[in-house]
Amino acid sequence: MDHLDVPQFLGLLVVMLGAAKLLGALAQRFGQPAVLGELVAGVLLGMSVGGLVDPKNEVLHVLAELGVVILLFEIGLETDLRKLLQVGGSSAVVAIVGVVLPFALGYAVCWMLGLGNLVGIVAGASLTATSVGITARVLTDLNRLQEPESQIILGAAIIDDVVGLVILAVVSGLTQGAEVTVFGVAKTTAIAFGFLVVTLLFGRLVVPPLIRWISQGASPGTPTILAIMLALGFAWLASVAGSAMIIGAFAAGLLLCGSQHAHDIEKGVANLGHFFVPLFFVVVGAAVDVRVLNPVDPANWQTLEVGGLLIVAAVVGKFLAGYAPFWFKGNKKVIGVGMIPRGEVGLIFAQMGLASGAFDSGLFSAVTLMVMVTTFIAPPLLKMLFPPNRPEQKSPETQGIAELVTEA
Repeated sequence: MDHLDVPQFLGLLVVMLGAAKLLGALAQRFGQPAVLGELVAGVLLGMSVGGLVDPKNEVLHVLAELGVVILLFEIGLETDLRKLLQVGGSSAVVAIVGVVLPFALGYAVCWMLGLGNLVGIVAGASLTATSVGITARVLTDLNRLQEPESQIILGAAIIDDVVGLVILAVVSGLTQGAEVTVFGVAKTTAIAFGFLVVTLLFGRLVVPPLIRWISQGASPGTPTILAIMLALGFAWLASVAGSAMIIGAFAAGLLLCGSQHAHDIEKGVANLGHFFVPLFFVVVGAAVDVRVLNPVDPANWQTLEVGGLLIVAAVVGKFLAGYAPFWFKGNKKVIGVGMIPRGEVGLIFAQMGLASGAFDSGLFSAVTLMVMVTTFIAPPLLKMLFPPNRPEQKSPETQGIAELVTEA
């Protein structure tokens, strides 16, 4: 943009943040995650309804990208690799099936409708991830974190997030023009894994001691600033290495998890996230063109058809994944439903598809509709299948999982 009217832009930020917080609180009042309200706020403020938020605005785009980086950095800070390794085989099987099956169903939907190969890959990828934050919040509210079904759900959701980050890096490379071949996918996957392995092995030896040394006698807030610098730096390095920025931000969070200043860093980053992360969801919501969801217009029928079929694929794929650990004797329906919400990672895929040109506004709206519906239906279904339990003392193992995913 050639000229930025700063006072007007500040007023726009006030409206965006106010609407996000208000509708987020309203969503929580009705038992839904705040992200759903933030999405709706973006839809209402977007060009197709309120005409206030233009998702193509360069400054808003930068703020939204910062929101994504901070969000994944927060998730990394809350993810302890040692605890990930303690998650049982049931969680791993649910996670793997919960990635492969929805991706295959999503790709099949696009193939049957005659859409492009790249469209099918991006759409299928948007169905793979489970939202850790949404699932953990619902199970906490129901006081069911101590149940074996909950442990499998949360463990699988955590693994899904890690696998989803790698898939995101692969899809990011494909949308930037890389040829869709087995070699190309393997190369991009190797880069994503290689970047994570190298940064974690090298960074584990260097980063925590370095931050501890610099923070000695430093002014308050220094560890948090250093952590933010690390997240931004790793995001840049990941991009230079041919991976996704959020892979770098996530790796930076993993390096600092459990460090001496982890608590202060988490608190500072969370406060920063209260500003940037809602802006990301509002901008994503603003990109939804509600006019393409009008069933009266025949031109919208394909969008609604794609959206409806993707919703079915998203729900069925994750629900069946709950039955993957055939040796588990508990309530598999609960596991399947707990894996349904897509949340923020699905939105990142949708935004990537739109930015790369793989999606038009109709397909973007269809995928975003899928994310919103799956996010909306999971909490009430979980409450129906998994009634609230009386407060009990949590076991140390369950408490560890609860701490791992809370606020992720």
